[in-house]
Amino acid sequence: MTTNAIAFPVPSALHRGENELPFVPYQEGVTFQLLQADIAAGLWVVRVRFQPGVTIQRHKHTGEVFGFTLRGAWKYLEYPEVNTAGSYLYEPAGSVHTLHVLESNKEVTDAWFAIRGANLNLDDHGNVETVLDAGAALEIYLAQCRQAGHPQPDVIGA
Repeated sequence: MTTNAIAFPVPSALHRGENELPFVPYQEGVTFQLLQADIAAGLWVVRVRFQPGVTIQRHKHTGEVFGFTLRGAWKYLEYPEVNTAGSYLYEPAGSVHTLHVLESNKEVTDAWFAIRGANLNLDDHGNVETVLDAGAALEIYLAQCRQAGHPQPDVIGA
């Protein structure tokens, strides 16, 4: 039997070791590592380290978010569940919440998020103050790397 299959190159898996991309400041008490930024697809993947007691501005997601906690504990102020090491979290598009890291933590909280779309950062009245998407995350990450004296990071998709 003959086939008329056309050979297409098989894409390779991409890997980044933990120490290949630096952690840089995002806000006081928060550092992040941008693992992937696909601006065209609206996907960005970050690993974030939070000091105990840190709160991230209330925000709304335009797309879905997948999260995994590696260590520490955090929650959304709007919900009773606490995310601890080994916890998986799914956030549907449209969800609104305020990420808060427990003050009682004895260690840094370390979590990973894959985010589709944007975070619409909200003021106290629910108005959008700023927008954080794959493009903005990449700009912030590259600027923070330059400011810290790191070489150009090899972010997947950038």
